[in-house]
Amino acid sequence: MSGPHSIDIDYVAQLARLELTAKERERFSGQLGDILQHFAQLNEVDVSGVEPMAHAFPVENVFREDKSEPGLPPEKALENAPRKRNNMVLVPKVVEG
Repeated sequence: MSGPHSIDIDYVAQLARLELTAKERERFSGQLGDILQHFAQLNEVDVSGVEPMAHAFPVENVFREDKSEPGLPPEKALENAPRKRNNMVLVPKVVEG
């Protein structure tokens, strides 16, 4: 691909640790070029009067009453644990001491 949005697809594949066939390189190069073209179009939009936002619509937290509730009994909480001892899940040792 050539032009203002040319892509070194081999470099991109190397960064992503992908092995691409010649056909995949050709297809993905075109797709990435299309994506860059869309970003170029978005950069042309005047957003100077638009306030930044994290969501497309207002988001409000919905809180429940802060009250204590009973938790799971240890037997129920550990019923699917592959190994357990003294109400704890046993896991393989990962740090040598």
